[in-house]
Amino acid sequence: MHRARVPVSWQARLACVLLRRTFKRRLAAAQGVRAIRRLMNVPVRAPLDGVSVAPATLGGIVGEWLESPGRPPKASLLYLHGGGYIACSPRTHRAVTTAFAHAGYGTFAPDYRLAPEHPFPAALEDALAAYRALLDRTRPRPLFVAGDSAGGGLSLALLLAARERGWPLPTAVALFSPLTDLVVTGDSIRQNAARCAMFVPQVLERVAQLYLGRRDPYDPLASPLYGDLRGLPPLLIHVGRDETLLDDSVRLAQRVRAAAGTVELEIWPAVPHAWQLFHPWIPEGRRSLAAAATFFDTYLHGS
Repeated sequence: MHRARVPVSWQARLACVLLRRTFKRRLAAAQGVRAIRRLMNVPVRAPLDGVSVAPATLGGIVGEWLESPGRPPKASLLYLHGGGYIACSPRTHRAVTTAFAHAGYGTFAPDYRLAPEHPFPAALEDALAAYRALLDRTRPRPLFVAGDSAGGGLSLALLLAARERGWPLPTAVALFSPLTDLVVTGDSIRQNAARCAMFVPQVLERVAQLYLGRRDPYDPLASPLYGDLRGLPPLLIHVGRDETLLDDSVRLAQRVRAAAGTVELEIWPAVPHAWQLFHPWIPEGRRSLAAAATFFDTYLHGS
């Protein structure tokens, strides 16, 4: 476990205060999926200078392809957006995907199906289809995977499902505050309920119910924390110290290490959930995304 040794910015502290007073209260009070989506489906302004964003379809899954024109990508990246499996889209997460494109990674962000209209395992099926198509398109070049929140949990589920199918796994994976436990058992869910800038426990429980329907929350393809974590590619995990989802990351790192895997866990102080989305304003967001790109760079040539 590594705690980020960087000064806490006033921008991050202010963002936490504002989100706690506005977004968190409204999300906790939201009645129904439509109300939740109205709150969450607001795109964060993305710096598009030097990045092209184009509609694309891979494996029958529509989405967006982002890259920096005029230079060949270092490698390809599959980015799975967060949103609790019930909200958000590639468009809402362009602040993150454009950052990876700026860093030289050709990035595909699939618009995977959302619950409750399309419950588990629809999102995983779409992620697998996009991954298989991107894998076929890029081999033998490196292929990376990243995701935030529910997209981080979906990235892990993708690894387990791809391994079951005997497919090649990605070169390395970056996870930002991944949602890994839909049983909702982490101590931090209650201990950080007041400090977290975005979530209260009831929101996480509701999201799990909407995504799972009547399926078993212990299914490793829904809650990869409970899966066989042996043989996974190197993982980078960034999570905030005050997040309700802190223990989803801490326990994941512990179990990966117990399975003899390679994992770097970095816990950041005083940042909101998925703070990478706010990198145009929060220095910690820029540092996190730069660290993820550097992490991928170290594995470009089989290091």
